[in-house]
Amino acid sequence: AGIKLSRIDEVWVNTTDNKKMLTWVIYPPDFDPNKKYPALLYCQGGPQGHLSQFYSFRWNFQLMAANGYIVIAPCRRGVTGFGQPWQEEISTDWGGQAIRDYLSAVDSISKWKVVDKNRIGCVGASYGGYSAYMLEGLGNGRFKTFIAHCGTFNLESWYNTTEEIWFSNWEMGGPWWNDPKPKSYTESNPLSYVNNWKTPMMIIEGELDYRVPYTQGLEAFQILQLKGIKSRLLVIHDQGHWILKPQDGLLWQREFYRWLKETL
Repeated sequence: AGIKLSRIDEVWVNTTDNKKMLTWVIYPPDFDPNKKYPALLYCQGGPQGHLSQFYSFRWNFQLMAANGYIVIAPCRRGVTGFGQPWQEEISTDWGGQAIRDYLSAVDSISKWKVVDKNRIGCVGASYGGYSAYMLEGLGNGRFKTFIAHCGTFNLESWYNTTEEIWFSNWEMGGPWWNDPKPKSYTESNPLSYVNNWKTPMMIIEGELDYRVPYTQGLEAFQILQLKGIKSRLLVIHDQGHWILKPQDGLLWQREFYRWLKETL
């Protein structure tokens, strides 16, 4: 069966450094302005890259909205299309202004009467999965559930295992053993904030991911389990950083929405 296409609004949010940030808001089909809806913060990967309409085996805004969620998709620092400085600000500052941009979008839109502020989830892959890990530690109770797909969790062990060394050198500001140690490995490392973790999280990994090895998810999942936090780990055999096989896409979607129904 098909799904109804839904309304999309262009919203401009004030950031913590007094800039305007474009945020796309996607509504469920047959949207009723007199009802309250759960919401999903979508965290874009990259970290550089465009944020647009997605119709993939994973991220599909229309499918998320058709499942009854208002989708909040901020064009945070690093997203292309807003000038070179906006794009470049994220390098060596993964856990800084870009994460504050996400919180600005959530804080602004969660005030709308149609958003149930007690039912906001956070989802994303790659840098978006990293953002979910960071916001688990820095969200301060804003989120009820998280889904992190192929996200970097421990930036030191990621540096030691990724196949794309030029990228990690550029984005982190060099290896973690440099003296002085780049601040990325402390201030922007999700591992640094696990003492604040308490919210349910699902982790999805591709077993053949060499960009962000699936052991990143194993580290995060073990911590969640040891802390007694409701969590689930899905490792997809024979898939890498992207889900490319249709049958695995169906598995991904089924487990994605099953988790949201359980926890949000």
